[in-house]
Amino acid sequence: MDNLNNSCQNNTDLQKYQHYIYAVFYSVILLPGLIGNVLALWVFHAYVKETKKAVIFMINLATADLLQVLSLPLRIYYYLNNSWPFGHFLCMFCFYLKYVNMYASIYFLACISVRRGMLIVYPLRYTSFERRLDRGLCAAGWLVVCLGCLPFPLLRHKSEENLEKKICFSELAMTPVSTWAGVTLIGLAELLGFVIPLTLVLTCSWRTAASLKQKADVLQDSREKRKALRMVLSCAGVFLLCFAPYHITFPLDFLAKIKAVSCASQDLILRCHPVTLCLASLNSCLDPVMYYFTTDEFKRRLSRQELPESLQLHRKFSCTIREEKSTQQEFKDSEAAIS
Repeated sequence: MDNLNNSCQNNTDLQKYQHYIYAVFYSVILLPGLIGNVLALWVFHAYVKETKKAVIFMINLATADLLQVLSLPLRIYYYLNNSWPFGHFLCMFCFYLKYVNMYASIYFLACISVRRGMLIVYPLRYTSFERRLDRGLCAAGWLVVCLGCLPFPLLRHKSEENLEKKICFSELAMTPVSTWAGVTLIGLAELLGFVIPLTLVLTCSWRTAASLKQKADVLQDSREKRKALRMVLSCAGVFLLCFAPYHITFPLDFLAKIKAVSCASQDLILRCHPVTLCLASLNSCLDPVMYYFTTDEFKRRLSRQELPESLQLHRKFSCTIREEKSTQQEFKDSEAAIS
């Protein structure tokens, strides 16, 4: 089986295919992801103290997306030029950032779903204590995700051959691990990083949908429930579109790389896995779209009425500062003339 698998694929053709997929996809999502997440941070910063609708989690989600988007130009350069001239540390940092973004996004999408669901099921329970709890959950989430993603770069080792060939990311040689250790790590990543968060999101979707069947006291209450349902369903949609395909091919990719599957299966898996990894990056573009269609604050801030008002206010503020500086300068000039 090993001899057959060693000769069953053309590594050069496979690398060209993977580089082409990554370069095209990352180039497509770079600009929309950058603009969308910068706008999201600008909008949510203004409303973070005015609303309790999981905005603190959305800010952290937009931050995670923006960090990944900022690393895309280096990735695009590598996949277009087949060379990494930026050093081993930056290679490992960009590689690490990819997985931090993915699992941080999964975590914060789950938090958004839970918080929006709780605000509908228990509308009177959100207090200043819970607002502080949300901040604590964000800090704890970043810590757990950053520590949990360390095996991804640590299992890639630095070698003179890698430096000479100027290769990076998943093409770096992997530190040998036992099959048992590999299965354990992948199982933990699948369970903690995907299955449990997805279960929470689907449960919140079901609970929120069930609350709509209850008789609402007022029409406004019914509208809020529908908005919350759109939000949690959007989170579930992002999960299923972006992260489910990757977590299906993730263990299969491991089996293909240890040559535990047939030649045809190995080739199919190694060609499908880059596509699912690209889909996992698509959330950087989809999350701002989700904010716009499910969050009143986002729509209002970017509406035709408020956006020009914000820009006009900024211009007035700038003009006022210039006028004050001009007045001060004139006063100084008059004093100098008198003296």
